[in-house]
Amino acid sequence: MEKALKIPDEQIIADLLPRKFGKTGQLWVGLLMCICLLGVYAYYRQLRYGLGVTAMRDYVSWGLYISNFVFFVAISLVGSLITAILRLANVKWSTPLTRIAEMIAIAAIMFAALIIIIDMGRPERLLNVFVHGRIQSPIIWDVVVITTYFFISFLLLYLPLLPDIKILLSSPSAATRPFQKLYRVMGSFWKGTYAQTLISDKAINILCITIIPVAFGIHTVTSWLFATTFRPGWDSTNFGAYFISGAFLAGSGAVVVAMFVVRKAYQMDDYITDDHFDKMGKIVVLLALVYLYFNISEYLLPAFKMKEDEEAHLKELFVGDWAVKFWTTILVSMILPMLLLLFKSGRKPLPMFIAGIMIVTGAWFKRYIIVVPSMLHPFLPMHDVPLSYKSYFPSWEEWAIACGSLAGGMLVITLLVRIFPIVPIHETMVEKKAN
Repeated sequence: MEKALKIPDEQIIADLLPRKFGKTGQLWVGLLMCICLLGVYAYYRQLRYGLGVTAMRDYVSWGLYISNFVFFVAISLVGSLITAILRLANVKWSTPLTRIAEMIAIAAIMFAALIIIIDMGRPERLLNVFVHGRIQSPIIWDVVVITTYFFISFLLLYLPLLPDIKILLSSPSAATRPFQKLYRVMGSFWKGTYAQTLISDKAINILCITIIPVAFGIHTVTSWLFATTFRPGWDSTNFGAYFISGAFLAGSGAVVVAMFVVRKAYQMDDYITDDHFDKMGKIVVLLALVYLYFNISEYLLPAFKMKEDEEAHLKELFVGDWAVKFWTTILVSMILPMLLLLFKSGRKPLPMFIAGIMIVTGAWFKRYIIVVPSMLHPFLPMHDVPLSYKSYFPSWEEWAIACGSLAGGMLVITLLVRIFPIVPIHETMVEKKAN
């Protein structure tokens, strides 16, 4: 941020205002929309013909959809890490990253909720979760905590945006004109007075404190959906910490990828600097070490006790049909990024981007490996069932819907970047004056 602090206010505003998409941006939006439309068509087929169009059966009843759900929930945790924890710790260098993190969190939590509705098969029964929800069930806890987390994340995106909306309303830039009516609806009341600023700062601090236990709660409760289900590989008291540590790593990887893309696309080298990548790289190394520790703990104890059912599950992961996927995922999502980022040269933007891609991709496959192999190894042996029940590979409809949801999340982030400043304008100018 050192370079940015030397830039005049007028130049900061000009640099950070939302911009129209160029040809590359238009192609990107068009590609995402096509993938989303394919997902919508696949979901239409699922609604028309039922969940029979998927490869899920009595044993593997949680497949690609639940893997996607856990992945989205994991990515969403980055909002609490970047916005809340670093803000409360008064870490000033994270300012350019807070809005990126919140946009990712909002998009991720939206599609986490959507993918659960898709997995239900009968979306009209969603109301029953609220009408007939049982407090004894982790499912109702998950619904409550996801809803709470979404609204807190929305407010953490919206409140710091108000001073920037005032700037957007006074901007003559052609890039912001199509959204002037939206800006007026969202923030015409904001005058930037001392009283308004004081209330906003207090509210943001309260939300930052509140979102941390809620964020920990959402991942703990999600882990309990697995841990309270009687399957090998899930019978663990370690699952809550295991999920939280993995979510921090996956979310940080997503922010690193977004940092690189935004910096390249909008020439923001003065605002998202090499120093930001260096500091984020150190955080990612720490998170990878923590997640690796919980992975070792998660698999070492069952391997030590080696109960019969756990033995079959672990052998399948370590040396069986899932071994290549399992070890590749561990290598790609944790070990290789950690080794790359240990060196200062590896914490430059391009190596960081590569590490971020590896972490996010590995995080998705890690969730798939958590879900599917355990479902294929029930405690009660599979007898007198069709051969298709003993294996699972997602149908094209499942892939289309899963890819459509991922594309939808990226589309939401892309549109938010088009409408709002991706780097906070007002906070950047305030920090310049403070220095």
